[in-house]
Amino acid sequence: MSLDLNRLIVTGENPFIRLSESDGGPITTNASFWRILLSPAGAGHVLYLKSELTQNRWKIYSDNIAMTRWLQKTVQGMLNEELLDTAIPVTDAAFGKSGDARDFWTERAVSHDDEVALTWYDIGEPLLIHTQPGAPPARKYGVCTVLIPALGARLTVNGVQAKGSPFPNQRDGKPFSTCALAFSESWTEAR
Repeated sequence: MSLDLNRLIVTGENPFIRLSESDGGPITTNASFWRILLSPAGAGHVLYLKSELTQNRWKIYSDNIAMTRWLQKTVQGMLNEELLDTAIPVTDAAFGKSGDARDFWTERAVSHDDEVALTWYDIGEPLLIHTQPGAPPARKYGVCTVLIPALGARLTVNGVQAKGSPFPNQRDGKPFSTCALAFSESWTEAR
């Protein structure tokens, strides 16, 4: 066993849904959900969502705006540069989950005007991923996470289902998907 000498900056969960209307086609729905247990800006939940259901604009739901903005300036902004824009409004929401990651998993964000439900199903074999900060080149942060691919996924806003589907792909030669549960996710930066 060895100790990771990098500085731990955030830990929690980060399941995502990326839907397309064709295999390899443009992403029609992009959802990044976070359940944060530990960060410099505290714990909480945030959903970053862009879809035809949001008029193809980013919509952000959260119960901790400080954490949400911190993620945008760090890890989430690195993962998707469009989310570096901290002028995107944040909508207050309450969050809940249900299911068992062996069969299906649902996350909900409920605001004054919207109820968003993200569901993953047709669950595959988990993968353990560990990268160091700077690898691949230009990636400032490292990550250690359990990724569980989902060949089935659905996202609804107020009961209306987003267009598109998940598609199978490969990750380091293992079966994967454009949608996955990401549990026990910890991000680091070099000291």
